[in-house]
Amino acid sequence: MAAPVLEARGIEKHYAGFTALRGVDLAVRFGMVHGLIGPNGSGKSTLLNAMAGSVLPDRGTITLAGADVTRLPPHQRVRRGLSITFQVTSIVAGLSAYDNVLLALQARGSWPTLMRSGTRRGLHEDVVRSLRQFNLLHQADSIAGGLSHGEQQWLELAMAMATRPRVLLLDEPTGGMSIEERRITGQLLARAKEHTAILIVEHDLDFIRTLCDVVTVLHEGAVLDEGTPEYIASSEAVRRVYVTRA
Repeated sequence: MAAPVLEARGIEKHYAGFTALRGVDLAVRFGMVHGLIGPNGSGKSTLLNAMAGSVLPDRGTITLAGADVTRLPPHQRVRRGLSITFQVTSIVAGLSAYDNVLLALQARGSWPTLMRSGTRRGLHEDVVRSLRQFNLLHQADSIAGGLSHGEQQWLELAMAMATRPRVLLLDEPTGGMSIEERRITGQLLARAKEHTAILIVEHDLDFIRTLCDVVTVLHEGAVLDEGTPEYIASSEAVRRVYVTRA
């Protein structure tokens, strides 16, 4: 099995009177979609934010492509190949879909590069490639704020993948989507994993079961179980937690 691209070891996070994470281990590998599930309050968002750098763990280490990034801020992790999307999109509503992807690519460059007039021309092929990958090329000139909710989420994914990240972190990417939009999103992500490692937090268990290669279940800040979707579906420990919380 390939070495992890993104790995957490012994991650702990404590707040006043509350422990959010209790020694969590997690390994995300290239070419795979890794699902992160669990009841509300299980620590999913805290772990995802620790991976992204917006939450610093009290103990443990996080490595990205073999390098220790535990204390690095988010923007430095992005420059090392990490990308993240949230349920609430970060698109610029007043810009076209094309310019949103262009902006995401330009944000990875240096200020001298951005000041050159040829920046747009030099990135054109990358913008087109990313829009095509997420079925948005026909909407290239459309104002992002006028796109449907599903299309805005796909634009967010196009922006995240345009930079060719080593790892893509997704926080509830199907939130608010119709059944058909969720189906299409699953297809798009299944193709995207050929180029990156994906870690996804999602409440839609059917979506997770269909898309993911590996699923980790958190409960009360610790790993309860991990395995293939088929294994997790048959896990007695997981069943007890979800039945108890139902």
